[in-house]
Amino acid sequence: MHMADALISPAVGGTMWAATAGVAAYSIKKLPRELDEKKIPLMGVMGAFVFAAQMINFTIPGTGSSGHLGGGLLLAILLGPYAGFLTMASILTIQALFFADGGLLALGCNIFNLGFFTCFIAYPLIYKPIMAKGYNPKRIWGASMLAAIVGLQLGAFGVVLETLFSGKTELPFGTFVALMQPIHLAIGIVEGLVVAAIVSFVWKEQPEIIKKATSGEAMGSIPIKKVLTGLALAAMFAGGVFSWFASANPDGLEWSMLKTAGVEELKAPDGIHRTLSKIQSKIAFLPDYSFKAPETESAVSAEKGKEGEAAWPAVSGGTSVSGLIGAGLTLALTAIIGFAIGSLKKKKSDLSA
Repeated sequence: MHMADALISPAVGGTMWAATAGVAAYSIKKLPRELDEKKIPLMGVMGAFVFAAQMINFTIPGTGSSGHLGGGLLLAILLGPYAGFLTMASILTIQALFFADGGLLALGCNIFNLGFFTCFIAYPLIYKPIMAKGYNPKRIWGASMLAAIVGLQLGAFGVVLETLFSGKTELPFGTFVALMQPIHLAIGIVEGLVVAAIVSFVWKEQPEIIKKATSGEAMGSIPIKKVLTGLALAAMFAGGVFSWFASANPDGLEWSMLKTAGVEELKAPDGIHRTLSKIQSKIAFLPDYSFKAPETESAVSAEKGKEGEAAWPAVSGGTSVSGLIGAGLTLALTAIIGFAIGSLKKKKSDLSA
């Protein structure tokens, strides 16, 4: 559900950038109270894991479409909504800048759609009230499924509204929403299952992580090494190996666009769209999670793609390198944000002392 710049107008893109910046500023203001030396590495490893997991598209049977983990709800459950939102922002920023996944103008939309609705609506209004009655396997699975579905439905509807307000006549509201919501319902069910499985693992190994995130407390002295190791290994295997098995089908957004407008991508207008596209193409050193190829080679590959389907699994060094580097960059950026907020907290504490 990573929107390209061609889907939105500069006015909508700018508005969503401002809205996302406001939520980020609010999260930065609230986070210091629960931030400590253990929360920062957990943010980094969780960011790396979600980055890698998003590379694995799974097929939606009977549709010709695919989906991937959003990750916002999982981040909110294990980190709390403020750290979860900032971690999601880090993931999507890395993807847009270095892998050309999602547009730069649309980055505010993507962060808001994938981060705000899950961290600040689905998590506090659905997941937490259900789990307030106590953690057990039945509630974990039920709450994860319901919250994941609602979060993704809101995010998908956000995409539809953003294209509507951008005046994209190629994507008429009625048709587009009638396709976006059902396909993302199916994706939400799968995401709910994945979230429930991971939360169950963490709850079994170290339930205090979830309790601290729920109450908005710092990690303190609880041991988290086993959980960190498990998530780090999962991130490495997901990005380095399991990404080979990603479905080649268009994702839910691309599929909905294809059914509505007859194309998976809209043509970007001139002006700021073209300028940002040029900037992105220069910065992204692993576009589409693969090595850059010369234009002549790209043209030959495109012709081959038209002649027949690519082999599956798509064993690719470029994909593996992208997964590992992307996870590492996400971990680093998230950790830098965490350390910066921690330093700010320490300075304020010193000044007030």
